[in-house]
Amino acid sequence: MDITGYSRYEIKGSNAKSWLDYLLACKTPEPGKVKLAPMLAEDGRLKGDLTCLNWGDGTYWLMGSYYLRGFHMRWFNDHLQDGVEVNDLSEAVGGFTLSGPNSRKILNQLTKVDIEQHKMMSCFKAELGMFNVRLARMSLSGELAYEINCQSSEHAALRRTLLAAGENFGIKEIGSNAVLSMRLEKGIGIWSREFTQSYTPGMTGLDRWIDWSKADFIGKDAALNAKTSSRVLAMLEVDANDSDSHGFEPVFKNDRVVGMTTSGGYGHRLKKSFAIALIDRPHAVEGQQLTVHIVGKAQSAVVVGLSPYDSSGNKMRL
Repeated sequence: MDITGYSRYEIKGSNAKSWLDYLLACKTPEPGKVKLAPMLAEDGRLKGDLTCLNWGDGTYWLMGSYYLRGFHMRWFNDHLQDGVEVNDLSEAVGGFTLSGPNSRKILNQLTKVDIEQHKMMSCFKAELGMFNVRLARMSLSGELAYEINCQSSEHAALRRTLLAAGENFGIKEIGSNAVLSMRLEKGIGIWSREFTQSYTPGMTGLDRWIDWSKADFIGKDAALNAKTSSRVLAMLEVDANDSDSHGFEPVFKNDRVVGMTTSGGYGHRLKKSFAIALIDRPHAVEGQQLTVHIVGKAQSAVVVGLSPYDSSGNKMRL
């Protein structure tokens, strides 16, 4: 999949690490590592759902959604400190995600780097054919996957190189809708759906990535003192027939609204219809029978585990 639509911000300078420690709620990754990086506002609610990469050479990247570049850059600049430089690389850098059990084999056709030594949530530089790229071992699909970042001027040529290297492995190009279906089966949230500025880390499960042991970060006190949220994210398996959930549909228990879907669609690997929803806590338990109103029609649904596809995560850790 083409991931040129991701934003990429370079952070460097003598104060880069301490600034990131203050800006982000997560622990700053060690060299060569990647962290999922919740960013909070002063009121303890979410301000961003980013990924932080430490390239090990004194530079860090933050990655997010391309359409939020202006929003993110304003926040960074509003909280900028001496000794920190933030550069928006989004126009200059593009890339691809290579997903599936043969991903590593395809990369091995193109590089002398020992790809297998780089485990899940790691990042590194490599030569792929004639291209100098930056790779990250991350997966939105739930499969073995690598995000490959290249110069925008080399994007088209790298695509041809990857397709040629993967021809004998049956490589196919996929679009964002395919990946959105796979991330739904894995229960992976995205901004403007599962994560928004009105939600708290506790509602969305992002609190699991927060490093509460840090001395301070933006929104820490407010998040610590926040009341327990009345709703949490849950996964619904929907008995849909002619229409899948899309998001923002009411969820009922008997005749009472107990939640709202945030995303929905068809899981092509599991051949089932799913929806992620914010549900009242008493009803967000596996086995709970609920109803989702999709295009005005009541559809039966049941709460299942938040990651129906490969819930152990073994496939993406191959």
